[in-house]
Amino acid sequence: MSDWKAFDVERTGHVARVTLTGPGKGNAMGPDFWSELPLIFGELDADPEIRAVVLTGSGKHFSYGLDLPAMSPTFGPLLGEKALAAPRTDFLYEIRRMQASVTAVADCRKPVIAAISGWCVGGGLDLIAAADIRLASAEASFSLREAKVAIVADIGSLHRLPGIIGEGHVRELAYTGKDIDAARAEKIGLINDVYPDQEAVLAAAHTLAEEIAANPPLVVQGIKDVLDQPKAGKVADGLRYVSAWNAAFLPSEDLTEAIQAVFEKRKPNFQGK
Repeated sequence: MSDWKAFDVERTGHVARVTLTGPGKGNAMGPDFWSELPLIFGELDADPEIRAVVLTGSGKHFSYGLDLPAMSPTFGPLLGEKALAAPRTDFLYEIRRMQASVTAVADCRKPVIAAISGWCVGGGLDLIAAADIRLASAEASFSLREAKVAIVADIGSLHRLPGIIGEGHVRELAYTGKDIDAARAEKIGLINDVYPDQEAVLAAAHTLAEEIAANPPLVVQGIKDVLDQPKAGKVADGLRYVSAWNAAFLPSEDLTEAIQAVFEKRKPNFQGK
């Protein structure tokens, strides 16, 4: 394995552990995250010794989601009056690059178990939606937060979560941007099981990964392939649609206000413009 800036990768037997490490606060997802994630999961997918993957966060939190300050150059060219075809096209392909990063987790032939503690917000939810199984500690909190920062979620939550928690729950979370705790997440099926603390959930994730790894690896990979087949095309079509939608419609005064509010650490005042 390479030396990574936004991750640590460890192997124990047939199980790999991928840990988000930042460098943004709360493992926020900056440029290194989006570049390194598909490379890591590409390597794990190709490694015949790895049969299951545990995905977790360092420190108290899984991830605060998109690192808006670090990623602001991505949005900057869209916020002026001259956001014509060229900057919109660049933004379209940047969205699709970020989508492909998370899709690399979903496409990994080895089952991926997310072990979640603390906050799992926005892009963090996109990421765990691409995992096969999700476990959480009791203090974990989840939020499909993009509406609160004037963005239509475009990295996979709106496309993968309906098959996990049902469309009604997705609509509630997406329209409100509300926070839910681990108990509610388990109730709606986002989480398989809840454990007392971070140490316990990580141990449970490794135990489950080892149980999976003890089975014939090609059979497990075949099961994943068969389960994924009915939804793969629908997700891919949805991701292409939302990337085009955001390239066309994401620039707004509300988005500018949301970014300014983040930098100024205040509540945004949206005007629908």
